[in-house]
Amino acid sequence: MSRFSRLVLLLTVALAFGTTAPVSAETIVYSTDEGAGSVSIIDAEKGEVIGSIAVGDKPRGAAITPDGRTMYVSDQPNNALVVIDLEQRKRVSSIRLSSSPEGVAISADGKWIVVANEEANTVSFIDTADNTEKFQVATQGENPERAQFSPDGKWLYVTAENGAEVDVIDTAQRKSIKLVTVGVHPRDIAFSADGKRVFVACQDSEFMAVLDATTHESLARVPFRKGGVGLAVNPDGKTVYISNRTDNTVTAIDASSLKILAEVPVGKRPWNMAASRDGKLLFVANGKSNSVTIIDTATNTVAREVPVGATPWGVFLR
Repeated sequence: MSRFSRLVLLLTVALAFGTTAPVSAETIVYSTDEGAGSVSIIDAEKGEVIGSIAVGDKPRGAAITPDGRTMYVSDQPNNALVVIDLEQRKRVSSIRLSSSPEGVAISADGKWIVVANEEANTVSFIDTADNTEKFQVATQGENPERAQFSPDGKWLYVTAENGAEVDVIDTAQRKSIKLVTVGVHPRDIAFSADGKRVFVACQDSEFMAVLDATTHESLARVPFRKGGVGLAVNPDGKTVYISNRTDNTVTAIDASSLKILAEVPVGKRPWNMAASRDGKLLFVANGKSNSVTIIDTATNTVAREVPVGATPWGVFLR
């Protein structure tokens, strides 16, 4: 019996005795469905969509506050960051941004939201205390797509989609201090669990770049075919996952040896991903399959594929 079958059986038994098995907040997953203009709400234990939230015209990047109450979603055509109340499941406000916002990230302490503004070549810093943009930082690289805080909050790494570089922003100085060459068309960024290394998915190069998060220098290049776009790191720090948009697979890589462990077939054009907090599940947004694949990380096999709204861009955990 699969893990999901056991969970369904337990839920059925609980209902029979007049109680409802609690659903952990960690099991609620949100996919930004850019083709539908909405966010799908997925109950991971049930493996199904339990609701949706209207957002805008093209929701893409997103971040959820540590308390799980608020979600910030970039609405690219409207140059806005939409604020969603997750308890009420509705849009409550929006923040005006520069041209073509895409990637969104949040600092570990929940105080700052950052948004990569592609056409403006800037990163916006939004204070979550009052949901206002406090300042912007210009990037040296062209067309910033994704931004990611280091675990200690000292650095913000930003991919330059139109080139082969990553900006390193000093958050205290509020400026880009270095432009690091990686691979062609860098897409996503992920930090190792200990915060010492940075992984960069380079779509049009045949490797995944690995950088030193202290010196901001290249450490290694992991051989990988072209097409790598999304990244996720298992919370246990042992495995890095990279999605391949051309092969429709997710590759599991040993974080220490940097050797490939497994290839998992998923839906069409897998894009951005997220690992559950216990590291047991990996969620993958499949843009051309209109679905989210749930991978069992213990076996590196597909546990379930969940239909969502049109063209999911990414998945985010509450």
